[in-house]
Amino acid sequence: MSIHGVLGESTSYPKTYQPDTLYAIPRSMGRNEINWQDDKLQVGVDWWHAFEVSWLNPQGISQMAIARFGIPASSPNIVESKSLKLYLNSLNFTEFESWEAVQQTIAKDLAACVGADVEVSLFELDAISSGSEADSGFLIAHPKGKCIDKALDNSEVKVELVEHPDAKLLAEESQSESVLNEAEKECQLYSNLLRSNCPVTNQPDWGTLAIDITTSQDIDEAKLLSYILSFRQHNGFHEQCVEQIFADLSQRYSPSKLMVRAWYTRRGGIDINPCRVSDSSLLPKPSRLVRQ
Repeated sequence: MSIHGVLGESTSYPKTYQPDTLYAIPRSMGRNEINWQDDKLQVGVDWWHAFEVSWLNPQGISQMAIARFGIPASSPNIVESKSLKLYLNSLNFTEFESWEAVQQTIAKDLAACVGADVEVSLFELDAISSGSEADSGFLIAHPKGKCIDKALDNSEVKVELVEHPDAKLLAEESQSESVLNEAEKECQLYSNLLRSNCPVTNQPDWGTLAIDITTSQDIDEAKLLSYILSFRQHNGFHEQCVEQIFADLSQRYSPSKLMVRAWYTRRGGIDINPCRVSDSSLLPKPSRLVRQ
């Protein structure tokens, strides 16, 4: 029986090791559209979690692990997520001498794809659930700071659907509203309403966005939420969306410190969690939220 229409076509999954399945996408595609300072977008990491990593040991017995890949924001390329899924599936019936051999193989292949060294970690499921991997970042965490998802509840503002993110939504109505020359203060804010569309499949991607910013200017939470909602129909890779937000906040608030990170929900057994910081010392540890 063949099922077509909105369900799409079936995909042929490789049954032998195929590193050439990995498909590189230049970061420059997104950064050219942002049209800001590329060097400031290269400080950070994209953490990928893969929950369906399997291979064979020398006895032909399937092994199972959860993997984390740390791809530096300075790499010239990202990897297309479905190609990564196909690549990981190509390991399913491939024999490896050890877990270390699997880890080294994945690190080598991902590095060749993205053009930079990739940190690869494999975790045993029982070790995570028993708590012996408590520092792995796989235990459920919670974003720091204040949730702004209700910032518009007492407003008469109608949030319109737009095709592309609109940084003008962050602008003050008048210069007199902007608070300058005051002592800087740190704000930690987050929203669970980040949504964008995959530019390859046009499927929606949902995520939680966290912002840690130190600035002398006041943060209007309602305007910030309106800005985040303007991504809802935007076609952009996860990494590009986070970099757009980082660039727009940098230009609007001139912060002395800024961290923008997103935890996107899982698709195809993989979630992607980009993080950009104004200084490498601000880089947080990888973590996982309840939605993932």
